[in-house]
Amino acid sequence: MSSSPQGDERSVGVMTIDAHEELIQHIESGQAMIRLLSVITLIVAGTLIASYFYQLLLPFASTTTVVEVNLLDPTLRATQVLLIILAGAWLFVGIINLRFAMRLGRKVREIRTYEEELMQRISAGKKMTA
Repeated sequence: MSSSPQGDERSVGVMTIDAHEELIQHIESGQAMIRLLSVITLIVAGTLIASYFYQLLLPFASTTTVVEVNLLDPTLRATQVLLIILAGAWLFVGIINLRFAMRLGRKVREIRTYEEELMQRISAGKKMTA
């Protein structure tokens, strides 16, 4: 290693690029995890909402009004409505998280593209000085 300022600057530059690469890899793995969790959340929330709507509509869609519990009981109906609202909130959070993961993925791709352009410029600069 040389003790010239230019030699130190390059080593700091290389360390910065390495740290940047590690950060981008960490962001990419986090983005993949967020996307997976968001998709699972969407599936679970959608299933819950469909199930609760089915239970709300069952007494009107069929002749069944009592199955060990009165399906027209106001307390039960209020509970089902509350659960639909909570599942809807869960669905909303899942959608927001999925949108965030998608935007994050786009930004990472942009960074990767910029990084490749930068590496090409650096390579072209080294060829010109050599």
